Amino acid sequence: MLKLITTDTFHAALASGEKPWQKNYLAMYSTQWAGYVTDPALMLVPADDHLVHRGDGVFDVMRCLRGKIYQMEAHLSRLERSGKAISLRLPAEYGDVREIIKELVRRGGERDCLIHVVLSRGPGSFTSNPFDCPAGQMYINVIRHPRYPEKYYSGGVSIITSRVPIKRPLFATTKSCNYLQNVLMKMEALESGHPYAVGLDEEGNLAEGSGENIGMVTEEGILKFPGFENTLAGITVQRVFELAVTLVNEKVLKDVRLSKIPLKEAHGASEVFLTGTSIQVLPVVTYDGLTIGTGKPGLVSKKLLALMEKDVRENGDLLTSIDSDS
Repeated sequence: MLKLITTDTFHAALASGEKPWQKNYLAMYSTQWAGYVTDPALMLVPADDHLVHRGDGVFDVMRCLRGKIYQMEAHLSRLERSGKAISLRLPAEYGDVREIIKELVRRGGERDCLIHVVLSRGPGSFTSNPFDCPAGQMYINVIRHPRYPEKYYSGGVSIITSRVPIKRPLFATTKSCNYLQNVLMKMEALESGHPYAVGLDEEGNLAEGSGENIGMVTEEGILKFPGFENTLAGITVQRVFELAVTLVNEKVLKDVRLSKIPLKEAHGASEVFLTGTSIQVLPVVTYDGLTIGTGKPGLVSKKLLALMEKDVRENGDLLTSIDSDS
């Protein structure tokens, strides 16, 4: 027998039962309420928002460390490009997004966190017609960011090649909320006993992971990344590319390139690593069961991780304080 939930009983119903997956949720802002909540049970999106039933929205994720948001402008620029690519109308409140983000992090109470910003088509109907939605919406979540286990960096991780087809270029290069292929790729990896999987394009060249970009170092010392024609231009991988130029100047690397990378070439690489907002630079030591290099994290990935960690902490040009007014 279905139980009727009313306005009077709704909050009690929300509070019932254990929800361990919510333990890292710190705060949420919604244009639906024009305000914020800190109770994870209240961090809700309307069921008729096209974001929910059609994946009709875009998002971006940025990192805050010690009260400083890293590359906020780059992430917001990509968010706006993604919104434009799907003709998404920005809510009026988006004009204040920078101040909203900073205040929300402060309200969340922790200065080390991840910030998820979502722009949706908004509520309007349960059809696929986007014109049923009178106004776009914005949802921002601040979540605790536990550090990845140190063993991942000291010992490296294993990856596999995914059998899930990658997205077509328009959808691959737009950070939309339709992540079904990414979810299936992650599921495939975990069910096979590996933490990550990487997809291939139609020509059999490396593409990207479920939420990560990939890089490899050839035996000749050339650092290569897949180009961004068929993959999302990750904010982190672009910064890693820039930082890697210093390793060319130090003669640790011969060159840094965007290029097509056949799977066979990656299997024979001296180093492989993944990059992303959460993981920064994560070394790979086995790929499809094959040992990469010496089977241990290599010099290039170690140096790039150190450069990224320093950049996140000290690069004032790329850091936005949550305590500042600008």
